[in-house]
Amino acid sequence: MKNRNNNSACAPTAVATEAHPCCLQSFVGAWQLSRQILQSSGEAFLFKGTANFTPSGSHLLYHESGVVTASDGRTLHAERAYLWQQGTDGKIDVLFDDNRYFHTFSAVEPTAKHLCGDDHYVVTYRFDDWPCWQSTWQVNGPRKDYQMNSLYRPV
Repeated sequence: MKNRNNNSACAPTAVATEAHPCCLQSFVGAWQLSRQILQSSGEAFLFKGTANFTPSGSHLLYHESGVVTASDGRTLHAERAYLWQQGTDGKIDVLFDDNRYFHTFSAVEPTAKHLCGDDHYVVTYRFDDWPCWQSTWQVNGPRKDYQMNSLYRPV
């Protein structure tokens, strides 16, 4: 894989080739993805799958695929796609798969916001264990109220 080591354990003592992602190309490749979605009602969902960043022109195509397990044991296949592109000043722009703007972040400015109607999304990325990294979404509004924690590890 380009620009990152292949230490899937991501132990704190691991020696990485970079301290954090330097640019869009740092994400190229396959990642193991674990996610927990905690509803305000207390119900929890777990997602296990993969996320792949594939170069396509000036973008990276992000595609995640896996299985969501509800607290009662029900399972459901889930997929999601985004476009990531290099923004200005070292930032990364994340677009929905239909090219609508979603949010912008960087390792230096790892928090972003997105309004979807009356629902408010706030994401914080963490790269302190790079090449493992995390995103935490806090979503609040009249239709949604949950926290989603995702952990990405190199495959």
